[in-house]
Amino acid sequence: MDAHNRDALRVVSNKNRPTREQAEEAVRTLIAWAGDDPTREGLLDTPKRVAKAWEEWFSGYQADPAEELSRVFEEVGGYDDLVLLTNIDVESHCEHHLAPILGVAHVAYLPKSKVVGISKIARVVEIFSKRMQTQETMTAQIANALMDAMDARGVAVLVDAKHQCMTTRGVHHPNVSTVTTTFTGEFKTNDELRGRFLRHIDRAQVVQR
Repeated sequence: MDAHNRDALRVVSNKNRPTREQAEEAVRTLIAWAGDDPTREGLLDTPKRVAKAWEEWFSGYQADPAEELSRVFEEVGGYDDLVLLTNIDVESHCEHHLAPILGVAHVAYLPKSKVVGISKIARVVEIFSKRMQTQETMTAQIANALMDAMDARGVAVLVDAKHQCMTTRGVHHPNVSTVTTTFTGEFKTNDELRGRFLRHIDRAQVVQR
């Protein structure tokens, strides 16, 4: 696990982490700052609901991707070609405005001698997305976690997402999506392999439409 990921996990175990009650009080403060009355009937339970929502939205801080990838299988029957998952849902929040980032991730790897359960790959995407993130960092984290855990010949990750900090505020461009990629190992050095990965994604997008 790289230093950035360790630091993110360390926040959770810090004894100075605020209590749930303090978190709820912070929500009341924001409601009042926005111009409403946190004591009115419709908002009385909002702080509790927001705290509960944050537990889900940022649950990635309490999960370790290395643990998810700790069980690998070495009986691969000689398989050494592309393993690709397309259209893994991404639900994240940008670290600058805490606005939602919604999109999909496409992840592929080339096994050397180990494979991992495909659900674990989706789970790793979920863990990193359930944190305050930039899309660029998240894309690299997913690729590096898979590369390290499986000693793969290469990993490719492409994330295609819309940022509500751009679609619902600021410049207000609702149709703009952001695409980020990370290629490691053979995906980084082999143009043909990288092209196969991208063509598979294009076909998957056509089928989905």
